[in-house]
Amino acid sequence: MHTVVERELELKLVLSPERRIPVPARLGYLTDDPYAVHVTFHIDTEHPVYWTFARELLVEGVFRPCGQGDVRVWPTKTEGRSVVLMALSSPAGDALLEAPAAAVSAWLERTLRVVPPGTEGEQLGLDDELAQLLAQ
Repeated sequence: MHTVVERELELKLVLSPERRIPVPARLGYLTDDPYAVHVTFHIDTEHPVYWTFARELLVEGVFRPCGQGDVRVWPTKTEGRSVVLMALSSPAGDALLEAPAAAVSAWLERTLRVVPPGTEGEQLGLDDELAQLLAQ
């Protein structure tokens, strides 16, 4: 049986130091894809945008800058609030998104309770499949 851990929240698209626009988003974690987190932006529109990246990246990014290339994550403070910034790059363009650190951390804790770090491989059932192959 697979478990889904979801959370809807409002992110902010950072256009400039003074200008941010709200972006409805959904964080998703699926136990049958245990290494990844899925973020859906513009969830109420005809063309939502989907991003998938390593859960480990988001877990680490809550505490310290990490990532390279297409996805970078780091904690900071904005107007006295703790936030997590996500810089996403794709051929279609770049985006800097700000998420409330407390909401992201609480959601991540739920995913880590469902699949503790280091046990992701067990979720994939590879050992069972390998045993079946070797038994044939």
